[in-house]
Amino acid sequence: MQKSHKYPHSLSPANSTQLNTDEDELNLAQIGATLRRRLLLIAGITAVVATAAVLRAEMEPPVYQGSFEILTKPVTGENKVIANLPQTINSQDGLTAPESVKEVETTIKVLGSHRVLDPIVEKLQTQYPQLSYEEIYKHLTIQSKESNILEVAYVHPDKKQVSEVLRLLTIAYLNYSLADRQADVAQAIDFVNKQRKPLDERLKLWQDKLRDLRVENNLIDPGEKAQELSSQIALLQRQRIEARLQLDQMAAKYQDLQRELAQHPVESAGNSLLSENSRYQKILDLVQSVEVEIQQQSALITNDNPKMVTLREKKANLLPLLVQEEERVQREFQSRIRELLVRVQSLDEKIRGFNNEVRNLANISRNYNNVLRELQIATEALTQFTVKQQALQIEKAQKQQPWQLLDPKLALVNNPEAVSGSGIKMLLVGGIVGLLLGAGAAVVVDKLSNILYSSQELKDATRVPLLGIVPLRKELGGATSENLAGGLQQVSSTSFFEVFRSLYTNILLLGSDAPIRSLVISSVGQGDGKSTIAIQLAQAAAAMGQRVLLVDANLRAPILHNRVGLMNIQGLTDVISQDLDWNNVIERSPQEENLFVMSAGPIPPDSVRLLASQKMQDLMDSLQTTFDLVIYDTPPLLGFADAYLLAANTNGIVLVAGLGKLKRTELHQTLEEIQISNTPILGMIANKSKDAMPASYNYYQQYYKQNIRTEQIDEDAETDNANSVLTSLSRRKLK
Repeated sequence: MQKSHKYPHSLSPANSTQLNTDEDELNLAQIGATLRRRLLLIAGITAVVATAAVLRAEMEPPVYQGSFEILTKPVTGENKVIANLPQTINSQDGLTAPESVKEVETTIKVLGSHRVLDPIVEKLQTQYPQLSYEEIYKHLTIQSKESNILEVAYVHPDKKQVSEVLRLLTIAYLNYSLADRQADVAQAIDFVNKQRKPLDERLKLWQDKLRDLRVENNLIDPGEKAQELSSQIALLQRQRIEARLQLDQMAAKYQDLQRELAQHPVESAGNSLLSENSRYQKILDLVQSVEVEIQQQSALITNDNPKMVTLREKKANLLPLLVQEEERVQREFQSRIRELLVRVQSLDEKIRGFNNEVRNLANISRNYNNVLRELQIATEALTQFTVKQQALQIEKAQKQQPWQLLDPKLALVNNPEAVSGSGIKMLLVGGIVGLLLGAGAAVVVDKLSNILYSSQELKDATRVPLLGIVPLRKELGGATSENLAGGLQQVSSTSFFEVFRSLYTNILLLGSDAPIRSLVISSVGQGDGKSTIAIQLAQAAAAMGQRVLLVDANLRAPILHNRVGLMNIQGLTDVISQDLDWNNVIERSPQEENLFVMSAGPIPPDSVRLLASQKMQDLMDSLQTTFDLVIYDTPPLLGFADAYLLAANTNGIVLVAGLGKLKRTELHQTLEEIQISNTPILGMIANKSKDAMPASYNYYQQYYKQNIRTEQIDEDAETDNANSVLTSLSRRKLK
């Protein structure tokens, strides 16, 4: 039946309903949930299989087990000698280092090979003709439980054979270790001998290079030569500084002399440099005395006087001598300056020469150090090879077997122990097999049960929108008219009520274009909790400010009045069949002011005819106009047409799925019928979920628990008054 034109906002037409084609596939989450549900089955199968395995082990004939342990890397005498030597080709740590996993696996594989076991088989075939390599290998166990220790065990019903096989194995394994060690030593000696010749040649090469370098550069040690050159350079630099200082002083004096000679007459005696010259000073004194005498005589005689002439001639003869003496002094200064200049230049040249030698010596020193380093490396390498060669020769001469028996008396070889049929091992194997079989059986049984247990399975089974998940609350299913008056109010004050607020919010969001004004609450079959969902959803909507009418349209088996604490005297049947005014039939809920309830009334002989009547459609139109939300609680969908008739005149069906009870086949059949009838479906509600609740639910639950603890005393005190108020309000009509 298609939706009426009066309700054009059908949100989820049935033709959009899709079944999940991958419903038969299992994922890990479903398997985990299945195993938890079938723990008893798994435990039972595991116990049966494990018990059977243990009984079988006990019934088998006894077997004998012998064993011995071998230390594969003991600290022998030659090991101690070699360990005290410098590092050689193989690090000394390698002599006692634990074997790697690959080495152990290789050793075990060799010890179980034909090469080692075939000689033992040949020796034992005279006594045991049927014995073969495969027979020994099947009963032989070689393993490494600790580092450098091999445990060899042999299990067989024949006690004597166990002892014989293990005794021969001890001899064979110890001989194998000696042969293997000697082969390794011989190979190492051959390697060392081959490497000695290149090392000798390399050492001689670097020795020759060192000799040539010393001869070519006439030195023994570049370091000593560099120190000698540095000392000589320092001495020359000091001498150069002294010579340069003398040169500067002499040049300054010479300049002073030139300046004074240019400023004063020849006969001046003010020059300090000339006054220090005795010869110059004597001539100057004679000139000055003649000059004094001329001045004295000029006052007495004339210039033509012979005596005056003689004095002038004497002065004229002395002046050239004075000039000559000045020139001689100047030449002495010039000569001394030239000598000092030449000395400074000579010292500079020597310093440059020594610096060049130092620079050349740096290159020589670098080559010298490189040669010394290579020579040292070659010497050390040759020394190591020589030491290793000597150590290997010592080791080759040893006849001590590298491997040792931890129990030289071979107690478990000579007297094998009788072991049971591996009861513990069989118990373990049986337990593992039982777990696997139990898990497989649990999956098969769960699959054959065809029941949906979780919201995820519900999502996987159909693509119908999941509007909400309601946790399992056993007290709601068993609620009666006597206890629901207070019980439902208590539930609504807990975190459980927040689930239905969220559910109603999701339904509101479906009607984003046009509001959801009416809907049908139904389920696939009986016992899915649709009536409880209808009541809680109505309460949630009313608590959020909506005027809500809850209609009990289950005219076949009405129970809604019992759940809300009302009397089923008059109801929907009376309104339709007797033309009663629905305002006189509905009652206000004692739990919520905005919640009104229309009970079913007397059970009619034919509920389908009643619901399909025009009066019913007119009533639904009138109710939807008066109330913000009308919720119809109907019979199950499977096998009944009641819900389909009502859904055609509402916004759609909300399908309640009771987890742990609902079968996949019934759900698919119901969805196919919805699709065929073109009935609008808003979505599904997963009821009685045992899954982990969302974090918000847990938060509200903790929050309300804290509030309840503080209000518990007041609630107990007001219980009697609340019950009397609820009784008086239960019959109040809508004005």
